[in-house]
Amino acid sequence: MMLTHYNILNNGYNIGECQKFTDKDVLCLAVPLFHCFGIVLGVMAVLTHGASMAIVEKFDPLIVMASVQKEKCTALYGVPTMFIAELNHPMFDMFNFSSLRTGIMAGSPCPMETMKQVIEKMNMTDVTIAYGLTEASPVMTQTVTDDPIEKRVSTVGRELPGIEVKVLNPETGEECGIEEQGELCCRGYNAMKGYYKNPEATASCIDKNEWLHSGDLGIKDADGYFRVTGRIKDMIIRGGENIYPREIEEYLYTMPEIKDIQVAGVPDEKFGEQVGAFIVLHEGREVKPEDVKDFCRGNISRHKIPKYVFFVENYPLTASGKIQKYKLGEIALELIKDGKG
Repeated sequence: MMLTHYNILNNGYNIGECQKFTDKDVLCLAVPLFHCFGIVLGVMAVLTHGASMAIVEKFDPLIVMASVQKEKCTALYGVPTMFIAELNHPMFDMFNFSSLRTGIMAGSPCPMETMKQVIEKMNMTDVTIAYGLTEASPVMTQTVTDDPIEKRVSTVGRELPGIEVKVLNPETGEECGIEEQGELCCRGYNAMKGYYKNPEATASCIDKNEWLHSGDLGIKDADGYFRVTGRIKDMIIRGGENIYPREIEEYLYTMPEIKDIQVAGVPDEKFGEQVGAFIVLHEGREVKPEDVKDFCRGNISRHKIPKYVFFVENYPLTASGKIQKYKLGEIALELIKDGKG
């Protein structure tokens, strides 16, 4: 895709503004520079505010924590899985995070419990959440340091200056009402020029009214804050019922034994898809699939309770650290075949 200097420089400036960056800030950057997270949220935000960077070339939770302490970093970036790896590292308590103030958690849905731990245990009292996609240069919405804590752990903030964000009905194209779920779309300086030499793909993403369609589902609340509720492609359709993985994931994160959780559709001959939970447990914890299902019973709808519970050590990731959720269904079929489902 084609992004302009105008796209990314302005986006980086506004991202830095949301964190109140100054020339006194030092960002610990452990996300790759070939990705928008590193080059826009990182380099462009720093350059436009005269701040500094401590770059970790390849993510390692131990090196990140050591870098924060040694360089007295005031900001730290990462996808949720990175923060989870740091918080659960056996040497976590040996490091001093008192210099930290802000940062960004982004790249995939941010578990509320992880956000709370980052604030309480890593001193990131002004941590923000950014949301967007590469085609949007990439940030559409972001929380700011002055937002109430409840908004900063449960929403992805409001639109950045110069950007319009709306929730549109995927079928009619009409704007959805408050708290009504639809597709998150944006329009403004940040929209890409298009996909390189591919006008058909560009037209499928940017409509005739210049709205850039994200493919993500979300809602807007009465205060103007947005929440991402799922991805259209990740939606599980079980016997005609639409199930959104995010709701199940947020609930299961509250189970003490669970370190990380991803929910995805598992192909099924009778229902089309069944709910599958892919769980990483805290070290030393033991849980049976039935324990997970029992934890759900009476607390979430019966059809949303995972039929399959898989215990895994990690998830398939992109080079930038995003979870490749579409691959989980394939992994599930292999595990079921091996009698592990």
